[in-house]
Amino acid sequence: MPRSFVLFLSLALTQLTQAAIPAAPDRNEGEGPYTQLILRGVNVIDGTGAPAYGPADVVIEGNRIVNVVVVGSANSPIKEDGRPKLKDGGREINLTGKYVMPGLVDMHGHIGGEEQGTPAEYVYKLWLGHGITTIRDPGCGNGVDFCVSEQARSAANQITAPRIYPYVFFGMGRDTPFTTPDQARQWVRAMKAKGAIGIKCFGYRPDILQAALDEVKKQGMRSICHHAQTDVARVNVLTTARWGLNGMEHWYGLPEALFEGQTVQQYPADYNYMNEAQRFGQAGRLWAQAAAPGSDKWNAVRDELIKLDFTIDPTFTIYLASRDFMRARRADWHDEYTLPALWNFFEPNRENHGSFFYDWGTEEEVAWRRNYQLWMAFINDYKNHGGRVTVGSD
Repeated sequence: MPRSFVLFLSLALTQLTQAAIPAAPDRNEGEGPYTQLILRGVNVIDGTGAPAYGPADVVIEGNRIVNVVVVGSANSPIKEDGRPKLKDGGREINLTGKYVMPGLVDMHGHIGGEEQGTPAEYVYKLWLGHGITTIRDPGCGNGVDFCVSEQARSAANQITAPRIYPYVFFGMGRDTPFTTPDQARQWVRAMKAKGAIGIKCFGYRPDILQAALDEVKKQGMRSICHHAQTDVARVNVLTTARWGLNGMEHWYGLPEALFEGQTVQQYPADYNYMNEAQRFGQAGRLWAQAAAPGSDKWNAVRDELIKLDFTIDPTFTIYLASRDFMRARRADWHDEYTLPALWNFFEPNRENHGSFFYDWGTEEEVAWRRNYQLWMAFINDYKNHGGRVTVGSD
């Protein structure tokens, strides 16, 4: 059975299990919006890399920050003269001594699904509670219509949710896999018509995937890819970036682009991609097979990706438990904030994706720690040379 077809079936099953998730309820809580909102006396972190400063008054009108006014010196009484005036119908909040910063953008945030028992409302409020005001759903596992509808309801302030940018799984909605490049182009146009702004692929037959990425560009859409091991021998990060892919998720496909003297990972003889413990255990041994930091191969791949204006979204947090499982499993916030159904899903389990810790030992944790050292070295090097790196939680 072709690898792309195996992946297609896996995605189709995922879509079916997630389709029952309820949409977020209509907003019946909170305050506003106001014609004007003034945050008084805050310390401002502006997100540019500049140090915090304050006290300042931040003036918001029409969903935009229209002014930031310094109103005194640190640790001194605020000067009332010159403070922005509150307009009729406006609201002011005294936040003296508090900090304000731009909302966080989660570039890899799944709304969730019925399989994990996570209603959209829970996920949205968890994001907002962490200061995340914009998310990109990389796949729209609940269907493109659901994702686009939630995007519109959020934009209209009808639900309590971040801004949503829907990227659909490559092939979503089809009953059979793509067999021709033209089929892929037609599918991209159909997703654009439904309201998707981008696609997420996992790899595919090269000529079909190249045609899809070309059509995405023609339609003014965006593209990202989780370069799955099932196809990465044929299509790695450099391949897709040269075809116009806008960015990569996680790190799969990047070490393979850095291989010297080999084209595929050094798997054990009994490796099976559908064995989650093997899949993640061997993933933690991948960066050790890539070119060394600072080598000619390392620098060449880094520089070409930067020249192509390629974005890396590493999703570091989702793999952290692989480095120290027991500590992550007993984090003190689980009891209060982790939805019981979600907790149950991530109990060690041979069936659930990402629940692979039923046979996880020190040797796997050590390999993953080393994996992080090399992975983070590349990301830091990429950023320091002008490459774009974004944040995603997965």
